Amino acid sequence: MPQIPIIMPQLGESIAEAAIINFLVKPGDQVEGGQDLIEVETNKATMTVTAPCGGRIESFSAQLNESYAVGDVLGKIEASKEEAARFGLDAPAPTKAGDTETITNKPRSGTGSRVEPTVRGLPVPANASGASYMSPRLKARMQELGLSAADLAGIAGSGAAGRVTVEDFERFMANLEQQKLTKASSMRVAVADAMRRSWTRPLATVGLPVQLDAVLIHRKTCEPKPGPALYALRALAVALAENSAVAGRLVGTNIVHPSAIDVGFAVEAEDGVLVPVLRGADKKPLKELVLRYNELVELARQRKLPADATGGSVATVTNFGTFGLIWATPIPLPEQTLVLGLGAGRRMPHWDEAKGQFVPVMEAYLTLSFDHRVLDGGAAGRLLLRISDLMRQPEKL
Repeated sequence: MPQIPIIMPQLGESIAEAAIINFLVKPGDQVEGGQDLIEVETNKATMTVTAPCGGRIESFSAQLNESYAVGDVLGKIEASKEEAARFGLDAPAPTKAGDTETITNKPRSGTGSRVEPTVRGLPVPANASGASYMSPRLKARMQELGLSAADLAGIAGSGAAGRVTVEDFERFMANLEQQKLTKASSMRVAVADAMRRSWTRPLATVGLPVQLDAVLIHRKTCEPKPGPALYALRALAVALAENSAVAGRLVGTNIVHPSAIDVGFAVEAEDGVLVPVLRGADKKPLKELVLRYNELVELARQRKLPADATGGSVATVTNFGTFGLIWATPIPLPEQTLVLGLGAGRRMPHWDEAKGQFVPVMEAYLTLSFDHRVLDGGAAGRLLLRISDLMRQPEKL
């Protein structure tokens, strides 16, 4: 007689496990398909596990008051082949005479009820959504190797509801050893960790075009000449000085306002990005920032930034236009709420009301990525409009 496993089902989109609080039948009882067998409790509600098909309860492996993950086997039902087939559960032929058959994961074609294959043949309900559950054993193994959950993104889970099992993980690691590996630099690891922590927040991006003609004309009158990114940085600093709340950080139920408008700027270095900081960028005019800005760019490229030029900034400016990009969605650093991006300038047609015709202008996109817990689209849009307005009046910067 085939033995069909009783599986902890996916009890909700975000439910990864449930605790056994009551057995509604006992071993030896005859049950029907769909009958309630076990009462379980999740962090949201009390629910029941039902019989996958009719038959006799052979045993329960689950224990009262213990928690089990989605896909775990809670017991077995002894059923006839006809009853198993009626519910779309096929048994393989016994390997030896007298063997007890255990239903695994092989659905028959042409029938309505189906199960999905999992590791070791454990079936889970069809169309079950993925569970985010990671077993203590898997977490311990990952911690031993110094890995995080993000490192599992490339692993195809074969466990219940798409869950990554320890076996999946070990196969993945064994396969890596057969491939070409290069050691990630300390900077690459640091950038990866910063981005992982940043991504724990709800982030959003808004953008608008800004005309650069005034900036380019003003730049010709300066010596040394500031780059477009420094104009954007100074405009951001002035805008934040007018309203520092938008650069605040949400900690618990409080918005922590910045004590100074220190603004960082991204510099590509070998195998990563460094963010030197211009202190008090709102208090110094553009012409006083140029030399320090250029100095920090060179020090960053040499990876020799002084301690007083790193960390503690309230926002970052990144000029992704240097790579020919016109639009991007940069991610703010974990300790920041904002990152301002500047795209590549392009000659674009612009309607001139006074002339009644289109005229060419140099235009680039400004983007503002922000922590949506602190800012909404309206506030972010107003900040971006103010920055754009300031960049059209560079002589005031």
